[in-house]
Amino acid sequence: MRSSTRIRLIEPADAAPIAAHRVRDVEAFRRWEPEQPADFFTPEGQAERIDRMLAGHRAGTVWPGVVLAGDQVIGQVTVGGILPQPHLRRASLGYWIGSVAQNRGHAGQAVGLALRLMTDELGLHRVEASTNLENLPSQRVLRRNGFSPYGVAHSSIFLDGGWRDGLLWERILGD
Repeated sequence: MRSSTRIRLIEPADAAPIAAHRVRDVEAFRRWEPEQPADFFTPEGQAERIDRMLAGHRAGTVWPGVVLAGDQVIGQVTVGGILPQPHLRRASLGYWIGSVAQNRGHAGQAVGLALRLMTDELGLHRVEASTNLENLPSQRVLRRNGFSPYGVAHSSIFLDGGWRDGLLWERILGD
């Protein structure tokens, strides 16, 4: 199944499948992601979110993608905070895979495809990511894709009722 993993730019039609994943996985993701308003879990809320992300894409600040297994949307990969200036050329990377498709190599493959896109299409030099200290599966995905940890952001994100530390990751593209 690994060879069928693809990424592409998000589309308005992706709102319903993304909402379905988010509703089903709300408990599974509670430890890793901030609390969201109720409309985040609806197709309408996702459609508004997609519109905002595509506006950011048009402005050159984000590349919002979906992860596909065959033609099924199974997650998202987002290159955000893009700084394309010649002296910066960096961005941050975020991703998730729905629980029905986890542990099959999709996250690692999607991150690898995003790294290629950042290098070949976006012309970026550096990428950063952050994981919860306890999120070992995500840390394995980053490590397998050439990221190195470089620090801890203390009390950096409010998750599941408390402030949590984040492990910071970096990768120089083209290495």
